[in-house]
Amino acid sequence: MKAIITCLLAGTSCLFAQTLQDQLDARSAEAAKNGNPEVRKEFAKGIEAVAESGILDKAVDVGDKAPDFTLKNAKGDAVTLSHLLKEGPVVLTWYRGGWCPYCNIALVAMQEKLPEFKKAGAQLVALSPELPDKTLSTAEKNKLEFEVLTDLNHKVAKEYGIAFELTPKVRELYKQFFDLTEFNGADAGDGTLPLAATYVIDTDGTVRWAFLDADYRKRAEPDDIVAAARKLQE
Repeated sequence: MKAIITCLLAGTSCLFAQTLQDQLDARSAEAAKNGNPEVRKEFAKGIEAVAESGILDKAVDVGDKAPDFTLKNAKGDAVTLSHLLKEGPVVLTWYRGGWCPYCNIALVAMQEKLPEFKKAGAQLVALSPELPDKTLSTAEKNKLEFEVLTDLNHKVAKEYGIAFELTPKVRELYKQFFDLTEFNGADAGDGTLPLAATYVIDTDGTVRWAFLDADYRKRAEPDDIVAAARKLQE
């Protein structure tokens, strides 16, 4: 039932979706049905360009030490990764922005699984290049009860190796719909975004599980994240 409600809120037709990826695939199918084929083609080229850039090979991955950071949450409070790790494992998940329908679907799915994350002893933290007022808007819109942090100017995303540049064509297409600098600030530029990466980080700061994909329409499955967190309790 939750999956059905999520789909309806996202404006999709995935009435029988069971997983997050089912919902994302349904949203993609809906966009393909109603969208401009030429625009879709350029977006596909953009995804291919990210995959071919080598970013997936250079990004922080399983076995690596997670770079520490201090960022502000939607309320302006400072949150430090190493401090959180003293309380238990941390799940870090990036989203591109509240303007991204795939991100909103994924965030709602994460919120639905929050009790299971907590039961597995893991703290869920979302990072985004969005400015604090925008992250607050995203958190309120999706009724998020976990930390949502502003990665100002992509500083942490760059340290994790997951920041990439949009192709010139995709950048121009985005400008037809919204202004990235309005969401992320002028200093962040209008052509940089993070991968929708997710990491499960152990208390010693080591990445024990990771999801990395060049395609923004693919996200870490919450059940898989919960399973990875539970393994740290064994």
